[in-house]
Amino acid sequence: MRIAFYAPLKSPNHPVPSGDRQMARMLVAALRSAGHDVEIVSELRSFAGSPAFGAHDEARQAAEVEIARISGSWSGASAPDLWFCYHPYYKAPDFIGPTLSRRFRLHYVTAEASWSRRRAVGGWRDSQAFIAQAVQNATLNICFREKDQAGLWSIAPEAKFAMLDPFIDTGPFRSVVPELTGRRIVTVAMMRPGDKLDSYRLLARALERIVHLQWTISIAGDGPCRDDVRSEFARLDPLRIEWLGEKASAEIPEVYARGCLYAWPGFGEAYGLAYLEAQAAGLPVVAQATDGVPNVVRNGKTGLLTAAGDAPDFADALARLLEDPRLRRSMSVEARRFAIEERSFEVAAARLAAMLQAIGD
Repeated sequence: MRIAFYAPLKSPNHPVPSGDRQMARMLVAALRSAGHDVEIVSELRSFAGSPAFGAHDEARQAAEVEIARISGSWSGASAPDLWFCYHPYYKAPDFIGPTLSRRFRLHYVTAEASWSRRRAVGGWRDSQAFIAQAVQNATLNICFREKDQAGLWSIAPEAKFAMLDPFIDTGPFRSVVPELTGRRIVTVAMMRPGDKLDSYRLLARALERIVHLQWTISIAGDGPCRDDVRSEFARLDPLRIEWLGEKASAEIPEVYARGCLYAWPGFGEAYGLAYLEAQAAGLPVVAQATDGVPNVVRNGKTGLLTAAGDAPDFADALARLLEDPRLRRSMSVEARRFAIEERSFEVAAARLAAMLQAIGD
């Protein structure tokens, strides 16, 4: 099929790296690997960070311009077969695809759409209603989390749903040989306000509780909260901390290779692709059992999940893995097996191809 791909939150071509951009790129690659002709049809970001009434007005106006532009390019017989929208939600609805899909009679497919009753009030009410309508009219809604599917089903029980587990390209990590006998903890995360800064803060508090143990930590990441993050770790011995700054994707496998475990609390993580990367590299994980993290880390098998917001619990999990090399080795084997056999690009691409084949049939 010819597929028009659109990501209203962040285009696959966006210059700033993030999990959203990474997943968008992998979905495009997965669709192309199945033989589909995929075009990234618009770069428009519909994101609004404020719930103020009218916050999406500018994006709506820009969407009308895009609709006119794309309609003109599709005049005659050149329209695609399907519109594929990745991650529409209350802050970033798809203001383009539903109109074009009706106008040109395209299949409309969402991936990782979400809807929350507590957000369907105030300034977000209109955008939530827009999401609900799009989901109801979609040919298929592909969900990455059972939580998301439940939320969508609550407002569109007659809509069609399918599950696709979060996935990564495990290829760059398969040859990594982690230093499991060492005592180096690895963290890879952007330094942004909100959940990211909260996660760094809890990690620092947990590390302060295990200063009696031997360990070092390598932190890869950068962002506007760089100074805030460093201040959170100020009470720790600076010789224990290696600040790596932002690393290119090609450099990340080597960062994992130097570690014996991966640690990231993960406040607000929809799932966290870095967890899958670390596991594909053979690192056991310490994270919180919050949001979508349990969907990508198997507690007690590929890592240890702790109570949300509980720094002592997180510290205990770090200490347990640091002090038990046998447990690290067994979790390393299972973590790599899980990531490669269950959450690889190849597995997800085959699943996605089957979903779209059913639409085509």
